Parts: sequence; structure tokens; C-alpha cells
Amino acid sequence: MSNQPTFDIVLDGATRSIEAGTTGTTLFVDAREVVAMKVNGEPWDLDRALPAGAVVEPITLDSEDGLNILRHSATHVMAQAVQELFPDVNLGIGPFITDGFYYDFGGIDAVTPELLREIEKRMKRIVKENQTFRRRDITEAEGRAELADQPYKLELITTKGAGAESASVEVGAGGLTMYDNVRRDGTVAWKDLCRGPHLPSTKLIGNGFALTRSSAAYWKGDQNGDSLQRIYGTAWATKDDLKAYQTRMAEAARRDHRRLGAELDLFSFPEEIGPGLVVFHPKGGILRHEIEQYVIDRHIQAGYDLVHTPEISKGGLFHTSGHLPYYADTMFPPMLADEERDAEGNITKAGQEYYLKAMNCPMHNLIFRSRGRSYRELPLRFFEMGRDYRYEKSGVVHGLTRMRGFTQDDSHTYCTPEQAGEEIRRQIEFFLSILKAFGLDDFYLELSTRDEDGAKKDKFIGSDADWEAATRTLEKVCTSTGLELVPDPGGAAFYGPKVSVQVKDAIGRTWQMSTIQYDFNQPERFDLEYTAADGTRRRPIMIHAAKLGSVERFIGVLTEHYAGAFPAWLAPVQVRLVPVAEAFDAYVDDVAARLRARGVRVEVDHSDDRFGKKIRNASKEKVPFTLIAGGDDADAGAVSFRFRDGAQTNGVPVDEAIEHITRVIAERINEPAGEKLTRD
Repeated sequence: MSNQPTFDIVLDGATRSIEAGTTGTTLFVDAREVVAMKVNGEPWDLDRALPAGAVVEPITLDSEDGLNILRHSATHVMAQAVQELFPDVNLGIGPFITDGFYYDFGGIDAVTPELLREIEKRMKRIVKENQTFRRRDITEAEGRAELADQPYKLELITTKGAGAESASVEVGAGGLTMYDNVRRDGTVAWKDLCRGPHLPSTKLIGNGFALTRSSAAYWKGDQNGDSLQRIYGTAWATKDDLKAYQTRMAEAARRDHRRLGAELDLFSFPEEIGPGLVVFHPKGGILRHEIEQYVIDRHIQAGYDLVHTPEISKGGLFHTSGHLPYYADTMFPPMLADEERDAEGNITKAGQEYYLKAMNCPMHNLIFRSRGRSYRELPLRFFEMGRDYRYEKSGVVHGLTRMRGFTQDDSHTYCTPEQAGEEIRRQIEFFLSILKAFGLDDFYLELSTRDEDGAKKDKFIGSDADWEAATRTLEKVCTSTGLELVPDPGGAAFYGPKVSVQVKDAIGRTWQMSTIQYDFNQPERFDLEYTAADGTRRRPIMIHAAKLGSVERFIGVLTEHYAGAFPAWLAPVQVRLVPVAEAFDAYVDDVAARLRARGVRVEVDHSDDRFGKKIRNASKEKVPFTLIAGGDDADAGAVSFRFRDGAQTNGVPVDEAIEHITRVIAERINEPAGEKLTRD
């Protein structure tokens, strides 16, 4: 009988007595699916001894925490394989990321596809070796001694990750830990500075991993820092999960809006203009116009007042709003204006600093403040298609979904504190109805609050009481919608909490769309007031809202959601008319004229291409309705419909064809099946 003292822990909500020194490995010995554990909410390795009073939860490989640990363990295996190939490589950092992992390396000139295959081959060998991940605490002096030949690791030990958030995977908070990869004979195959946790052994990584790509990177993300090679991979609980992921990625590549934008002649990103800036071609211009006009019309119907503001302003405006200095890194550097020079061109009077606007709210505040306001006017809703500019780093700019110049469908509502809850509920319903109109109807809500960590609270302004009241208001409204509500601690704007609508697209990816932010700070900063019913002067609450997020980003998401096959009401070309032979040109021209008279966007293919190629071209360009006319059609005053899926309906009278097309467009039908012509 053991003489070890015992104490209680809580496992899966039940109190359990264990001996001192008991590890997770012993606790879960009969649960082979458990690969790690949470101890008081923090992921731990299984081989760590449990403390008295701990709340313990199992982590399985296929859970979110389990997959993150799997991917982090795969990162170590990849780095071990790379160091086998390049013994003098400088190791950077290697975190898990969404659906995968990466590791940064210094001292590698280039990563070729052949090198990726060789690294992956070595990883598979390491996995089969069943090396054990073993954690040990070390002092800073021990870390510097063990990693004396690794300059980046030494810097992390010295700075404890300062300057790189992802470096926390290496050092974290508190003491330092090292992880050894130990072979079956007890020898150490490889080691890395890391806070863990990891899988019990490499064998549990299995065969559900693959290396995907490489890219250039900078040490700690600093463009002035060392240039590194970053190798990416993905890892899943099973090989079938890996194959499913690879299938999703192949489908995502097929839907990539940058490729489709070029193929469909919608937009482009000329190098001469610069990264993060787009030009819309005629077809893309029509698509953009239809989206913007619909959103503008909906705002007018909902009681919003249209406003317009300039794209540049004196810097003092953004100091008043608080965006300088809180938001300075994301704003374009200032430019000088109004300076005076002498005949030789020397500045005799300093100029005023002007900034490109990164947000519209400060200018909307000036409109509110331009005259006295009464409680009778509230809620007062301003709306603008505002053109904004943000200095995103070139490395993160990505097509239409991450840009430097973009248009926000931006509104700012001024209301009393008592009106705020109902106004937010009303606006969330408004968001969802707009998204549904575009065929997006699978969503949940995310509530972003400030980080309550003392050191990080400094990046947020306002009193604790104001933050508490604002957060509770948003939480109550979100809960009342019945939608799933996901917390996002630390994700709030610096001036207040926010709610975002997260939308799933046709292949299950999640995109942040509409946002609503509760702001009690800017009314104070701009000294905004209204006259209350009792004659006193009071501060309004300010509610920021964007329904699409940005028009450009929304177009990118919509392009991928529909794989370029936009619903008829949005399609740049709604109807393509194709004569079977030149003899029927006049007939199809007449049909086209009748459609145009009803507001339909029509093209007629009078090219010299063969008939079959004309049909293929219409299909390739994803035109919703291709109308074909030959001798029988002309004699009967009819056309034949060809739909995007290849289905065809022949001999449809022109009047019936026009009525069907205009009805599908007018009703904004978003489902391909709804565009089909059904006849009794």
C-alpha cells in the first residue's frame, strides 16, 4: 500500500482523490485518445505532476486544443528535420496557426519544392522513430549555454519575447523551459526552447501532415530585421482529415478572387499604382455599382441620412478623436500643406500636417457638432460610402481582402444611453437582412472586449464603469438574437467593445463582415451634446457600424463565395445572345434591344468564332442566361435558354423569356436553381 499523501482534484466536474506526484499520463492511462490536459484552464503536457486542488480536463487529438498541440509538435519535428539538413541553420520561432504551423529559419538561401519534399521525408522518419517530447525547466544561464550557437534563441531568452507576440510560443510568461526530443535509447535527438505543451511522442503526429509552402519573413516581423525563410505546413488528426483539408484548399484556389478577377475582367492590381490598391474594370465597375447602390438604397429606406466627407484632414482632428497616437502605425505618414517658401524654394513658414483619413467617424462627429441637437432628433443616423486609407504592411496586403485603399459603408448613430440597446438590436437585424439579400445566411456573432490584463489595459481608453456598461449592453442584445455568441477577449477597438457578424461562405470558411461598436469616448473628446427633455445638456452615445465591412473586401468574399458565378441581379453581363448563324443577327439584336429597354445588361456575340466556341465563352465568363436563336426560334418568335450548369430549355417565346429574366433579377434570386425556367 502506498504511503504517498493524497489530495483532491476536480476531473470532468467531479472531485477525485489522487496520490501526490500523479501525472496526467497515469490519470488518463485508460484513455488513449487523450494527448494532453488542461490544468486550471491552461494546456499541460501529460507527464507533468498534478497540483493539489487542480481542475483537470482531458484534451483529445481531434479537439481544437489537441490540434493546436499536434501542430506545434509537428513544428518541432520540421525544425529537427531542417537542422539535420542544415546543421548551421539559425532557428527562429515556430508557432501553430489556423489549420497549420510554420517555423522561421535563418541561413537558408531558398526553399525549393525539392527541399520541401526532402524535409517532409525526414519528418516522416522522425515520426516513426517515436521520439518522446520531454519538458524541463531551465535558468536563463542554462538556456544561454545550451543555445550559445543560436542568436535568435539567445535574443528571445534575453528579451523574453519582446517585440514579437508569436515568440511567446518559445518563452511565454514566467520561467524558461526546454523540450528535448528523446529517442528510445534515451539519447537526445534534438531540443528547442519552448513553453509547450506537446504530444507525448512524435508517433502521435501520425501521417496527417504535409508541408505546404515557403515565404520570406523578417525576424520579429520587423522589415529592418534579418531576412528569414518561413516554411509552412498543415497537420490533422487523421490522413482522411488531411485529404479533406487539401480538397478544401484546392477548391479555395479555384475560387481565389484574384484569379477570377483577372479571368472575368473585373479588376486588377497594377504594380504602377502600388500594393493594396485596386482598379475596377468596366465589368467590375458594374458589379461594384450594383452592390453599393443596393446598400445605399437600404440605408435610405431605414432612415439614415447620407453625408460625404473629404479623404484628407489636418492631423489635429485625429488627435482629438484619439486615433493619434493609438492608431498611428496604421495611418499613412503625414504630408505637409500650407507651407510658405521664398524665391529660392526655402521654407519660411512651417506647413500644417495633413493625414489621409483611415476612418470616417471624426468627420461625422464634426457634422453632428455643426449645430445644436435636441433629444427629439435622436437617434440620428449618418451614413457614408467613405473612402479610407490604411498603411497595411506590404507583406499582409492580399487582393481585395486586405487593402490600403478601400471604401467603408460606414454609419454612425448618435443616441441616448437609454436608446442604445434597442438601436444596436435594430442595427444587427439590419446587417443580417443585407447579408441575406446577397445570399449569405450562415453566421454567428463575436463579441470583442478589452483585454483585462493590467499591462494591456493601457491600450484602451475610458473608465472601467463605461467599459462594463457598454459590454453588458452589447452582450444582452447579442444574446437576445438567438445567434451563437463567441467571446473575443482583447479584440475591442481602443475606444469601446464591438460585435462582429462572422459569415460562413459556400465552402465553410468564416469571414468577418458587419461590425458594430459602442463608443462612449469620442462624444466626450469632441464635446458632443444634445438638449434633453428637461433642458439639460447631455452626452450622446455613439454607435459605429459597417454592414459589408468594406466594399472591396465584400466583393472579394462574394466572388469566392459564388466562384465568380454571381446571381443574375449582380452579374456584370446578365444575358448573352448567340445567333446560330449570321443570318439571325438582326433577330437577336431585336431581342437584345427589348431586354435593354427593361434594364437588363445584355451582350450580343457577333464575333467570328464558331457557334460552339461562343457557347463555351459564355459559360467560361459565367453569364447567367445565354439565349440562342436559330431558324426554328426566329420562325416561332422564340429563343432557347442555356443555363450555367449546361441545362437548356428550347423554344421559349421571347415575351416569356424577357418576363422570366426580369423577374429573376428584380426578385434578387441568389440560388442557381431559382434562375432556371420551369414550364408546364
